[in-house]
Amino acid sequence: MLDIKLIRENPKLVKDTLRKRGMDEKDVDVLLNLDKDWRELKQANDNLRASRNKISEKINEAKKQKNEKEAEKLIKEAQEIPVKIQENEKKLLELEEKRKEVLLNLPNLLEDDVPLGKDETENKEIKKVGKPKKFNFEPKHHQDILTALDCLDTEQGAKVAGARFYYLKNQIVKLNQALQAFALDLLTRRGFTPMQPPYMLNLNAMSGAVHISAFQDAIYKIQDEDLYLIGTAEHPLVAYMRDKIIDGKGLPVRFVGISPCFRREAGTHGKDTKGIFRVHQFEKIEQVVICKKEQAKKEFDLLLKNLEDIFKTLNIPYRLVILCSGDTGKKDAKTIDLEGWFPAQKAYRELGSCSTLKDFQGRRSNIRYMEKGETIIADTLNNTAIATERAIACLVENFQQKDGSIKIPKALWKYTGFKEIKAKKPEKTKKEKKEKAIKNKKPKKIKSKKRKQ
Repeated sequence: MLDIKLIRENPKLVKDTLRKRGMDEKDVDVLLNLDKDWRELKQANDNLRASRNKISEKINEAKKQKNEKEAEKLIKEAQEIPVKIQENEKKLLELEEKRKEVLLNLPNLLEDDVPLGKDETENKEIKKVGKPKKFNFEPKHHQDILTALDCLDTEQGAKVAGARFYYLKNQIVKLNQALQAFALDLLTRRGFTPMQPPYMLNLNAMSGAVHISAFQDAIYKIQDEDLYLIGTAEHPLVAYMRDKIIDGKGLPVRFVGISPCFRREAGTHGKDTKGIFRVHQFEKIEQVVICKKEQAKKEFDLLLKNLEDIFKTLNIPYRLVILCSGDTGKKDAKTIDLEGWFPAQKAYRELGSCSTLKDFQGRRSNIRYMEKGETIIADTLNNTAIATERAIACLVENFQQKDGSIKIPKALWKYTGFKEIKAKKPEKTKKEKKEKAIKNKKPKKIKSKKRKQ
């Protein structure tokens, strides 16, 4: 969340961000009015407490002077003060809750280089890497390829769990594990601490990591429990640092989390319904960094480089795009997406996002560091290293062969134990079987009769 002091001192800055995001600026005025009422009431209570102390002194003085009438008057006045304070405390709590609700729903301030725009159609391409492969046949959609290979079953997944659920089968299960191991190895070699977090978080922990308005549309709630399924390992990794004060000399802290992820995907009806590109459950390797403000730019570049290196190594053509103001997540100050090439769709599609959040998430989760005797809110950053179901969909489409088989990128051979997923040979017709049988039939040997001597 934003610093209330920043909003008090520079409301125009916050309003500018809301306007760029296409949001209502009046929330800033609502917040400031609530904050003004809260501060005035708090000051009134402080004055009442100070007044009570002064009255206590006057009562003692009146008693010393044996002025019983004045003492009784002051005692009555003193007895009324706690009642007023209690009434004000109740109003303060109400104002505080309203103020906090508005504050928590305000978005992060955007970085200066975030382009203006309403939606994803106005995101800006930064660069392209690799050339899309030219096929000498019409490339197929990954679902068609995987179904034919008996590696994916979306029909049974839909029957037992609903739309956007699936079964991975046979060698694709091994490929899924291989992608996770490959990304995990790459990041641990680069100094990231591997973490396997809880797959559920309570409301307090979750609200520190993700924007409040995302709960209803994005995250699954466990019925009758104060628990939510995680949408990414980012949430529990940020929660791991919740309420901690870190020695500034120990920053940056870099984590690589491995976990399943659960997304409701509300509002995507009719979008990406085929295959495993947009599903309710998937596996992901996530990068999370906790750092000082002055370290954030360098850490952002590191996270993005790691993401690029993964897909360069896998020989996937991709491009980088910076999200425009209207498409940037509420908790993010800036996001750059890596989009991989999908031959069957003839389009680049998102495979991973790299975001800097400044101290927005750190303040919500109360993550601080100590430097020169001062306690400072930490910056946080996150980046998808690899979301494996999407990566599988992209790999399958890019490495498909004319006969329906799939080549495996060389970097994954030591993890998969195989170099390709071979297509099943088509079953022969009765006519073809008969012709083969005739062809393979050995001629009978004719024994020659011996002549009688």
